[in-house]
Amino acid sequence: MKQYFVSVAITLYLLIGFLPINSNAQRPDYERYGRIATAVIKEEFPGEASQDYKYMGRNQMDDLTVQDSFQYKITGKEKPVFMTVQVTHDLKNNRLISLSITAHYQQ
Repeated sequence: MKQYFVSVAITLYLLIGFLPINSNAQRPDYERYGRIATAVIKEEFPGEASQDYKYMGRNQMDDLTVQDSFQYKITGKEKPVFMTVQVTHDLKNNRLISLSITAHYQQ
């Protein structure tokens, strides 16, 4: 009986693996750099509550270099702080060039 359930489970797993599941859905190209920015914010503010980022947009620096901006709201013991992370990267080889963080304090 146990062998029957195992074989059914394996068969279902294999069948589900071959079903088309919108694998062509494209992720935004800034998503990778958003994850990097999130990791930096979590490292800079351990234990502080931060919301997921808000994508602020992209600036074209030159033909191959762009700068993506992400905004985070950090809530801690004091007033909320808005952090802007600017990630400059190369479009041709998808390499990170620079990363900067700016704090904007709410009045």
